[in-house]
Amino acid sequence: MSAVEALEPAPVLEVVIPVHNEEVALPRAVAMLTRHLAELPWTWQVTIADNASTDATPLVARRLAHDYDGVRVVTLAEKGRGRALKQVWRESQADVLAYMDVDLSTDLNAVLPLVAPLISGHSDVAIGSRLSRGARVTRGPRRELVSRSYNVILRSTLRARFRDAQCGFKALRRDVAEVLLPLVEDDTWFFDTELLVLAERSGLRIHEVPVDWVDDPDSRVDVVRTALDDLRGIRRLAWSLATGRLPMEAVRAQLGTARAQGRPGTQLALFACVGVLSTAAYAVLYLLFRQLMPGLWANALALLVTAIGNTAANRRFTFAVSGGGHLRHHAQGLAVFGVGLAMTSGSLWLLEAVEPTASHRAEVVVLTIANLVVTVMRFLAMRLWMFAPRLRTAGRPRPGPAANRPAVRAPRRD
Repeated sequence: MSAVEALEPAPVLEVVIPVHNEEVALPRAVAMLTRHLAELPWTWQVTIADNASTDATPLVARRLAHDYDGVRVVTLAEKGRGRALKQVWRESQADVLAYMDVDLSTDLNAVLPLVAPLISGHSDVAIGSRLSRGARVTRGPRRELVSRSYNVILRSTLRARFRDAQCGFKALRRDVAEVLLPLVEDDTWFFDTELLVLAERSGLRIHEVPVDWVDDPDSRVDVVRTALDDLRGIRRLAWSLATGRLPMEAVRAQLGTARAQGRPGTQLALFACVGVLSTAAYAVLYLLFRQLMPGLWANALALLVTAIGNTAANRRFTFAVSGGGHLRHHAQGLAVFGVGLAMTSGSLWLLEAVEPTASHRAEVVVLTIANLVVTVMRFLAMRLWMFAPRLRTAGRPRPGPAANRPAVRAPRRD
C-alpha cells in the first residue's frame, strides 16, 4: 500500500467475490460489477478473495486489480468460502460488507436495495432471497427441491424466520461483523446459515431482498455433499444454542439489542412438549408424595418441583434464553407457581368438599384439569412477561461518518 492509498478514506461499501479456479468467469464478473457499482452514490471497493486456486485465477485476478479502479486481490492458502469472507471482512474498514458469487446468478439491480438499508442504519443484515414474494428464479427442479427442503429444515429445527439462507448475495454492517464473526465456526458453505441464525438470535434486523436469479449451469457445487455438510452444521449449531455454549446474552448486550421474539406457533408447540413432560412428572410425583403426606401438601410439593423444572426447560428450549437472569426468571416462575398453587389447591379443596371419599385417581384427574388452565396462564406469562425481549437503554452503534460522506467513486490508482 502506497502512502497516498494509506491516506485515502475507507470505502462505504466493500464487495467480496470468493473464487476458486474461476479464471474464465472472473473477468466478466469484475467488469459487470465495477460498472454497476460506479452508478451507486457511495465509495466502494471490490475484493477478489482467491481460495487456493490451482489454475490461472491468481494471475487473472492480479491483472484485473491492475486494470480496474477500486479492485484488489486477497490470496488464501486454503479453500473455503466462509474462510475467505472471515479474513477479508475482519480486515475491512468499510462500513458495509457484502459478497456475491462469481457466476453473478443474482441480478445486480438488487445491489442498491441490498445495501441501502444498512448504510441508512435501518437494518443490520441484508440477504438476497429467491423464496420471497416478488423473486423471479430460473433453476432446475432438483435444486429448487433442495433449496425449499433446506428452508423447511431450518425453520423447524433452528426456528429460522428468514426465507433463503443459501443465496450467494448478502451484506452486513461492519460493527455487526466484528461481534458475530468470531462465533461462526464453519469455514465453508454452512457459513451463511450460521451467520444468519446468530444474527437472528442476537435480535438483529435482517432485511430480505427479492432477487432475479438464474441458475448457473456450470456450477461446480456438489449439492449432495453440501446438503450433508449443512445438516451436520445444523446439528452442531442447534446443540450449541441449546446448551448455552454460544454466549448469546453477552452478544446481545454488546450489540445493545433485545432478544428476538420467536413465532407464537413454534413457541406454543415447544411449550406444549415441555408441558406434557411436566404434567406427567407432576402426576408421578403427586402419587409418590401422597403416600407420605396429605393431598394439599403433596400437590404443593409436586407442583413446586415441576414448576422449577418447567421454568428452566422453557427458558432454554421454548424461548431460547441463555446467559444470566436465572434468579429473576425463577422468581417470576415461582410467582406464577403461587397463582397455580392457589388454583389447583382450590380445586382439590372443592373436590374434597363435594366428595370427601374421592379416590387418589379422582384427585389426579381434577388436578390435571386445573393444571391445564394453569398451563395456558403460564405460557402467556412467560411470553408476555418473564421471557419477553427487553430493549436495553444503551443505543446501538450505527454506521459512522462514512454513511454521510459525499457521493464519490473509488479513486483511480495509477
